[in-house]
Amino acid sequence: MENGVVLSMRKIGKVFPGVRALHNVDLTLRKGEIHALMGENGAGKSTLIKVLTGVYEKDAGEIHIDGEEGAITIRSPQEALSHGISPVYQEITLCPNLTVAENMYIGRTRGLFVSQKEMEKKAGELLAGLNIPARPKQQLGSCSLAVQQMVAIARAVDGDCKVLILDEPTSSLDDKEVEMLFKLMRDLKARGVGILFVTHFLEQVYAVSDRITVLRNGELVGEYEVGKLPQVELVAKMMGKELESLSVIKKENPDGEKASEPLYEAEGLSSSESRPFDFHIFKGEVNGFTGLLGSGRSESVRAIFGADRVTGGKVRMNGRPVRITKPYDAMRQGIAYLPEDRKRDGIIADLSVRDNILLALQVMKGFFHPISRAEAEKFADEYIKALEIKTASQDTPVKSLSGGNQQKVILARWLLTHPRYLILDEPTRGIDVGTKTEIQRLVLKLAEEGISVTFISSEIEEMLRTCSRLIVMRDRNIVGELRGSELTQEHVMHTIAGGGN
Repeated sequence: MENGVVLSMRKIGKVFPGVRALHNVDLTLRKGEIHALMGENGAGKSTLIKVLTGVYEKDAGEIHIDGEEGAITIRSPQEALSHGISPVYQEITLCPNLTVAENMYIGRTRGLFVSQKEMEKKAGELLAGLNIPARPKQQLGSCSLAVQQMVAIARAVDGDCKVLILDEPTSSLDDKEVEMLFKLMRDLKARGVGILFVTHFLEQVYAVSDRITVLRNGELVGEYEVGKLPQVELVAKMMGKELESLSVIKKENPDGEKASEPLYEAEGLSSSESRPFDFHIFKGEVNGFTGLLGSGRSESVRAIFGADRVTGGKVRMNGRPVRITKPYDAMRQGIAYLPEDRKRDGIIADLSVRDNILLALQVMKGFFHPISRAEAEKFADEYIKALEIKTASQDTPVKSLSGGNQQKVILARWLLTHPRYLILDEPTRGIDVGTKTEIQRLVLKLAEEGISVTFISSEIEEMLRTCSRLIVMRDRNIVGELRGSELTQEHVMHTIAGGGN
């Protein structure tokens, strides 16, 4: 192996039924390096980590670890640990009711300690050595999330840890806690540990990382030194755009503000998952939230719909104050929401196409006022025809339909409620090009009919074709608003990246 390299993954391939998840992916991690693994949703980051940690067995390629002869095979997480590969995941998997020391050594005490006192002494030495502000006898649940994350890292690096994998470790931390974690990462880097850092926060990558590997669609885009890759170029590589070849896409009606007063306004709106933000949309306008995955775009629209616990802010509809703290409140105000994950939050898989279409309307009417069979069949037939949903019959289980037709069923569900404001979060993800175009045309048609639409897509071209105004987000904050001549791919990516830094 190359001198100073602790991990080398070469030409890694992984195939699932019908999906090529990884193809010819290389990754090189050096001793004492913090290496960011970047890519949008579906880029292959999680699959690569699962191959490295033995959750999945690779179909092609080789893995080499410093100090070991030849390529190694990793068939289980236990084998990964035996090679010095330790992952720490976003969700802390320790036991909050046990002490810090017990969490650090649970399942690993056989032959190591003869007493609780000895275990606590060893834990104390490790905590002090890593400057972790926790006591061995302290109950883990009494510690902040950042300290719990640091205890999980201490557990991971105790012993012969060569490769530390941190998968979204900062997603639930505030700025002060993030800096605490970064200090620990820098300390471990100084000790020679190679750290693979997975995050969606661009500024954090540039604050702490030495190198970046970018994946896209399961393939390697490249490896770069942080100092030689401006943020805007990183965004371009993740999204698959070359800055010099960006074309301007004009919007037919750049001025989407068709009313003197917004239909919906939010001031300082926040939820358990989003930071406070201001937002408005006019009648008949199509606007959108854009930004990289993890930027806060989905959390923002969930706050608008009351899908997450609303923690603050003022909301007005047509200039009148309203209170929206749960989805039913939003529905009563004429707000509809198609969620990002249609399988988890959208369709009821075992119910028929007809029952899925009627669900929202029935909730609004109340279950003590059931929709008659004749009405149900009439409504279902109307929207199956209007949206050209390909199904054998109304009674077909919705899980039997293609992804695109499932998406149309959820759209039909909300259109049946005759909403004033429709929120579409990734409505075209995972569906064919023809259906994508149909949905985009439908969005513009609805806007012409006076319905306000907020549209979210990971594909910039789709946003530019559909929206007359874009709210740009980064690291859970609104960092810009683009309209008119500013609606170009280059403007969007520069704003996401921080003004072209």
